[in-house]
Amino acid sequence: MGAPVIRKHSATLHGHRTSFSLEDEFWEELKRMATDRQISIAGLIAEVDDARPPDSNLSSALRVHVLRTLQQASPPSHDRKAGVEEA
Repeated sequence: MGAPVIRKHSATLHGHRTSFSLEDEFWEELKRMATDRQISIAGLIAEVDDARPPDSNLSSALRVHVLRTLQQASPPSHDRKAGVEEA
């Protein structure tokens, strides 16, 4: 498995052009989520943009949105990997 590929994307949100960088895996998941909800990818990105804290960046907010959505869709796991601690 190779290193993740990060690509620049752009979208128009509320009449303003913005860009963000995402790994292909996050981009593909965002597109799937938009399709599942029957909204445009720009519409989903605008929702995430509107909900993010003012001091966060859009790329990070999109990654966290994907993570949280996937976490909500799967049962919680209490099986933490041995030797991995939070800093």
